[in-house]
Amino acid sequence: MSAMFLRTFLFLFLLHREVADSCGGNDAFTFNGFRCRKIVPDGIASITSNGLLVVTNNTFESKGHAFYPTPLRFRDSPNGTVFSFSTTFVFAFISELADLGGDGMAFLVSPTKDFSGAIGNQYLGLFNSSNLGNPTNHVLAIELDTIPNPEFHDIDDNHVGININDMKSDELHTAGYYLNDTGSFENLSLSSGQTMQVWVDYDSHAMRLDVTLASIPMAKPHRPLLSAVVNLSSVLLETMYVGFSSSTGPWLTSHYVLGWSFKMNGVAQALDPSLMPSLPRAKSNHKLKVLRIGLPLASAGFAVIIAGIIVSIVRWRIKYAEVLEDWELEYGPHRFSCRDLFIATKGFNDKELVGIGGFGKVYKGVLQTSKSEIAVKRVSHESRQGMREFIAEIVSIGRLRHRNLVQLLGYCRRKGELLLVYDYMPNGSLDKFLYDQEKPTLDWATRFRIIKGVASGLLYLHEDWEQVVIHRDIKASNVLLDHELNGRLGDFGLARLYDHGTDPHTTHIVGTMGYLAPEFVRTGKATTITDVFAFGIFLLEVACGKRPVDSIASGEKLILLDWVVENWWQESILATRDPRLGEEYVVEEMELVLKLGLLCSHPLPAGRPSMRQVVEYLEGEAALPELSPTYLSFSVPAMLHNEGFDDYIMSYPSSVATSSAISEGR
Repeated sequence: MSAMFLRTFLFLFLLHREVADSCGGNDAFTFNGFRCRKIVPDGIASITSNGLLVVTNNTFESKGHAFYPTPLRFRDSPNGTVFSFSTTFVFAFISELADLGGDGMAFLVSPTKDFSGAIGNQYLGLFNSSNLGNPTNHVLAIELDTIPNPEFHDIDDNHVGININDMKSDELHTAGYYLNDTGSFENLSLSSGQTMQVWVDYDSHAMRLDVTLASIPMAKPHRPLLSAVVNLSSVLLETMYVGFSSSTGPWLTSHYVLGWSFKMNGVAQALDPSLMPSLPRAKSNHKLKVLRIGLPLASAGFAVIIAGIIVSIVRWRIKYAEVLEDWELEYGPHRFSCRDLFIATKGFNDKELVGIGGFGKVYKGVLQTSKSEIAVKRVSHESRQGMREFIAEIVSIGRLRHRNLVQLLGYCRRKGELLLVYDYMPNGSLDKFLYDQEKPTLDWATRFRIIKGVASGLLYLHEDWEQVVIHRDIKASNVLLDHELNGRLGDFGLARLYDHGTDPHTTHIVGTMGYLAPEFVRTGKATTITDVFAFGIFLLEVACGKRPVDSIASGEKLILLDWVVENWWQESILATRDPRLGEEYVVEEMELVLKLGLLCSHPLPAGRPSMRQVVEYLEGEAALPELSPTYLSFSVPAMLHNEGFDDYIMSYPSSVATSSAISEGR
């Protein structure tokens, strides 16, 4: 009798599980897990053996999609009334590094399942630069975004947005929920690894779209996180697909969906967390536990072996002795183990060397625990003066998060060295593509995309982060290229931070010859506008394919800025373009970049635009001011004298070439 009861119970349990997992029809479905695999994955998306939908896994610079296989009817005819709909899903984002996720995930309604032409990263695998904002996209997306992108007017690195045909959200809010009893707002971190639930409800009569977020196992909050009046009649076609899209950038992040329910003209069926698959467990370092716990408990019979092992461990620790003071304990995950970095770089083997500069050598490495690729820079720090403040700034810069910045992951101090740990950029620095004849020529579309990306990153540093960050060393060799040849501004070794609304302090003159603003050489005060000057030279460098100070056939030095100005005066500015481009470039974009380079490198600070204006010019949101001899008088000495510049500064940039305080590059 008991055996029959057990079989009956097991049959009913499996039947309930199967029904909960595959209940679907023409206008509704419910998946408490995806064991039935009635979801179509695309890209790197997959379904695990226990029914977990992995939209993107721990893969750099990738995108994934997953769709319900058949289109749903969103209106009764091509011109009929749009139906109401309701959906809810449970998700989790798990990153290898705490609080560093990327780039996010979106629920979407789309006329197609083919997103092969879409870009990952900040586009979340939905659009590309050519179709962004196009009403023919017919895409509604609810984004869960973990990277701030100023070009899309993101508010932070942890928000939910309603997007229509675009990555600029019509409505957006920091992730969280409102308490039912007090109405106060509670934050939720999308990148925390915590399981959360989203509800999306559209009332076609009121044209109201509500998005609600809560952690599991909370009930749906009464007040939605987002509530917007949205007329979807021009967006939704008669039949549409529903699904998920996600992308990863430089940080290893897995985007999971554990359950999903959808209902047309009704309320989506509630999900049952008890039936959903479990998330993967965090990896544990078993070998380390053996060394720390197992060895001291070994029997006396192995005393000699233990003694030998202890001696080896002592020697190992001496070899990898770190400089660690009490005040550094507060920096937690930003501090790396020197042992881990030594192993990652194969003992700082010359075969792993990827760059040498004035401030140290850079090695490629692979962290053993996460298999993440990193770049480790060895910097001398013989002087202890100001080290605490310097480390504090390093950790602060490590909190910067923008897709066009190389992420500074942390640091380690060992004897007379400071080790800085960055994301590894597989395509190296931009200058190699501009000047190394063995490298392929970058086409104009790629160069223009890199320029806009670096501009966006600088805008974030100057205006959109919690503090003002002055980079102080913007140049092509400090722009690194990721897997997709996107430009990322790196090397923050000279960067300085200060609060918004305050003045920066005077510093030593540091930087690279040819990129230094005249007033910086004179006063030693680096500002956002001196960064703009360097960015202007960078624009000319990328467009012309020449260094700021370059040798020519006669053996003399060519000053790039002077040369472009001379051609501008002669109305032949396009003649300065990189000859390797041939005729394969967009004339309007080339003229824009060259003239903007001149505008940014104006000798007077007041003549230069802000980075926000620069981004607006590059994105076509504002017209570039017409350059005129009275406004852009590079060769009128009176202008410089009126500002108090002496003859030494007037001879810029050739006279600063001999200054011992200026770096020749890194």
